[in-house]
Amino acid sequence: MDFTPTPEQMAARELAAEIFGDLSTPERLADCGGGTDAELWKALCTAGLPGAVAETGLIGLVLMLEEQGRTTAQVPFAASCVYGLLAVGAHGDADQRARLLPAFRDGAAIATGAFPARPGGVRAAPSADGTGRLTGSVPVVPWLRAATHVLVPDGTTRTLWLLRTDAPGVRRDPVETTAPWSAGRLTLDDAPAERLGPAAAECVGSDEAAPHSPASRRPYADVLATARTAFAGIQAGVCAGSLARAVSHTTTREQFGRPLSTHQGVLLRAADAYMDTEAIRLTAYEAAWRRDAGLDAGEQALTAAWWAAEAGTRVVHTGQHLHGGIGADLEHPVHRHFLWGRQLAGYLGWGAEVLEELGQLLTSREARDLQNRQEATP
Repeated sequence: MDFTPTPEQMAARELAAEIFGDLSTPERLADCGGGTDAELWKALCTAGLPGAVAETGLIGLVLMLEEQGRTTAQVPFAASCVYGLLAVGAHGDADQRARLLPAFRDGAAIATGAFPARPGGVRAAPSADGTGRLTGSVPVVPWLRAATHVLVPDGTTRTLWLLRTDAPGVRRDPVETTAPWSAGRLTLDDAPAERLGPAAAECVGSDEAAPHSPASRRPYADVLATARTAFAGIQAGVCAGSLARAVSHTTTREQFGRPLSTHQGVLLRAADAYMDTEAIRLTAYEAAWRRDAGLDAGEQALTAAWWAAEAGTRVVHTGQHLHGGIGADLEHPVHRHFLWGRQLAGYLGWGAEVLEELGQLLTSREARDLQNRQEATP
């Protein structure tokens, strides 16, 4: 594994850092309230950063999302790239790619996803021509109020369906979450949609896809792993931003005649937070690298999600605590990192839920390997 960024990936990251740093200031964030920063999203699309994901890969996206997390910028960057550009690019047919990808690249269309699938959440009535009708509801979908398209998995078969938010039978109700993600409740009543990728009963591979490419794997599992990796990348940035603010505060604020940062308790907590942040970053890079290399990344994405949920919560708590009473001020920038860290942990599934899924995945793999060895023994 080599996580060294390419020149193209570094250029994209540096440009993203410049745009987020210039436009996602505490003053502008306060003015945005709970909605999407339309001006910032336009600037990112004009600079070609969403479209660059096709060339920089998932690692390039994670690098850019770290910069978003540092500033807690209110744009649907991760959602639109994961559930739109990467999902359609990997699993859409030729017509879907030609029709949808240009709009996702330039920001004219914004995608989000009703992930993960929940049993009984959404039911699809498919037709032979690749279209279908969706019925059901999803309590919270991030960036739903800003989206033009939603990627929805069937709760039973996990077949992926893409629908427009302005289609008949689609209802969006605002939902206020911990972080200002323009979230909403999605309610579907016989809503028209088009299938993305093969049906669940169809063969995993295809003659047109390489055996280990993302397009040759189950679309739902690939999109879910990609989403977990991307949102873990945001969490790495959120934690880094929170820790940077804590370091700045403790080195300038004095207590008992010396800076707070010289006290052993402060140093130890900051050091633990740094190690946690690096663990989130490293596991996200590994999962992203594996997907870009055409390898299965399900286990690695779950590992990254676990670190992002468990360690991420610890880091943003530390960032707030090291600010003392100031950290509890709702208007202070570090409090935004705390809210984002908690929201990301919930979206990724919290530690116990993710750990249970990872354990089931590892157990099933060991059982398959044992069966294969037994069958191969004469």
